[in-house]
Amino acid sequence: MTEDLSYRRKPLTPEQRQARDAARRIEAEKAMRDHEEAQKAFYANRERLRTERLAREATTAKADQ
Repeated sequence: MTEDLSYRRKPLTPEQRQARDAARRIEAEKAMRDHEEAQKAFYANRERLRTERLAREATTAKADQ
């Protein structure tokens, strides 16, 4: 039996490798920026909700007295 090796990729030229690496770097940087923005939005919303909850609890505590 002979193996079919036609699925193997052709080796990349140095220029293709540099282009691929540059594209990956750009994609990684964008993913990191997106993640950081999502984290900032999450924590800002969390802090806003916490402030609202504390204000609501303070109002309820005053009403109970």
